[in-house]
Amino acid sequence: MNEPLFSMKNRWFTISVGAVVLVAVLAALVGLVWLPRVHAQDPSASLWDAICSAAGAPARYQNPALPDEKAVYPTSVIVNSQMMGAVDTASVGRGATLALQCSMCHGARGTASAGTDAPHLAGQPPTSTYKQLRDFKSGHRPSSVMQPLATNLSDQDMRDLAAFYSQQTRETLIQHASLREQVPRLVSNGSPMRNIGACATCHSPGVARAATPILDGLPEAYLRDQLNAFKSGRRANDINQQMRNAAHQLSEQEVDILAKYYAAR
Repeated sequence: MNEPLFSMKNRWFTISVGAVVLVAVLAALVGLVWLPRVHAQDPSASLWDAICSAAGAPARYQNPALPDEKAVYPTSVIVNSQMMGAVDTASVGRGATLALQCSMCHGARGTASAGTDAPHLAGQPPTSTYKQLRDFKSGHRPSSVMQPLATNLSDQDMRDLAAFYSQQTRETLIQHASLREQVPRLVSNGSPMRNIGACATCHSPGVARAATPILDGLPEAYLRDQLNAFKSGRRANDINQQMRNAAHQLSEQEVDILAKYYAAR
């Protein structure tokens, strides 16, 4: 008696299904496991990481200069509105003494000299300065200049420096009285279709978002370098990859426009 064509009792149907399943399993093992592990940049990556990479899932950020238990985190700081205590005069005084070793690049009161690429620290929110110092020390933000200087700073030292600079007034280096720069659309509206948020949402002086710097008046060369660093992934201490995701979509012309705009403010 002949068995139905699509019955498991049909010998040839069973063999065909088994062969297809075997080929599918072998293809999955080769494509999702073997090839990713052979070509992986990190040979210690787990099997799950290899499968996710082959499937196109975004990989976790990993800084090779950091220990394994810390490498997957973009920062060692828990950022929230309560991360810094109230600024008191004793902290500002201690910060003023510590800031003497920073004056060569950042100026005596946090305003870098004209023509340098160092950022102005005067008037920056204390949470921003503190977070960056912590990231320099831990290596989450690589810098051949800042990392050695931050290595010997204690947590209280960094808090004192942040407090001191937050109380300083930015010195005016260039007069822009006649300059009426039109606000770039990226600053006011962003580019939603490219997943770029408006710069003003986080970086306006009135927003006061924790650990977020004020960009107004920072050196053009510094702003351009940091945007390009986020764009290329060379800098990756932004929480939730906010800056990397935005800068990755920027063209060279847009980077130039943003750097010029904020430097002129």
